[in-house]
Amino acid sequence: MITGIYTDYLARIGITEPGSPSVEGLFALTRAHLERIPFENTEIQLGRPPGIDPELSVRRIGAGRGGYCFHLNGAFAALLEHLGYDVTRHLGGMSADRESTEVSGDHLTLTVRIDGEAYFVDVGLGDGPPEPLPLREGQYERGFRYGLRPFGSADGPDAGWTFLNEGSPFPAMNFRTAPATMADFEDEHLRLSTAEDSPFLQSFFMLRRNAGVMNRMHGKVLLTLDPQGGRDKRELAGPEELFEAMSTVFGRELDDLTAADRAALWARIERAHEAWLASQQG
Repeated sequence: MITGIYTDYLARIGITEPGSPSVEGLFALTRAHLERIPFENTEIQLGRPPGIDPELSVRRIGAGRGGYCFHLNGAFAALLEHLGYDVTRHLGGMSADRESTEVSGDHLTLTVRIDGEAYFVDVGLGDGPPEPLPLREGQYERGFRYGLRPFGSADGPDAGWTFLNEGSPFPAMNFRTAPATMADFEDEHLRLSTAEDSPFLQSFFMLRRNAGVMNRMHGKVLLTLDPQGGRDKRELAGPEELFEAMSTVFGRELDDLTAADRAALWARIERAHEAWLASQQG
């Protein structure tokens, strides 16, 4: 039975009758989540990073917020388990090197086993696949192009997988086969949400992915990409355009942001943009 906080979560993603666990249901839930819940760091930028307790993340999503991988995949795993799915959390790591097999611990990813097959499921990448991928080595065309390949000895502690994401700033994400718990991510969450050199503090960004396009906002630049190579890029002229895009393009509710929050966020974005322009001229 669907109860409490999960009712709000499912309403947010537009699925009120998820049914019993099935491959079709898993695909539908994943697509719906990615289409409606943004990858975003608004609260980190404002100096009040939310924790990664899955119940808190479920409540935040039900209330109109987004988050990054520890929030999004943490909440999605809790939702799937509530619905009866067999979910495993994995310690992962983003990499700019397609050949690396290092697992840095800065990413949480999931696998789901159903009807005897395992699926790679990740709603916390921002620019990942719009639906689960079979956890088998191969190339996958899902609008954009993706890949999976194993590494390490199959039954050893070094066993894992590399997820390849063509066109992403981080074209590889490695994860260990061994199960992880949310406690395994606490230290890295603290670093990512508070350290001055963390990309989550240095820049404001939002991402949203559906089957047709990818929306990405980095600072005051809004970018829409399609699988055929089309790019629509524009610079937001002011805070009104920023918050309109947050609401309409990325589906983030804004009721938690006071006038002071909005002014502080825009000022931070402006400073980062000016610093970037200065670096380009140098």
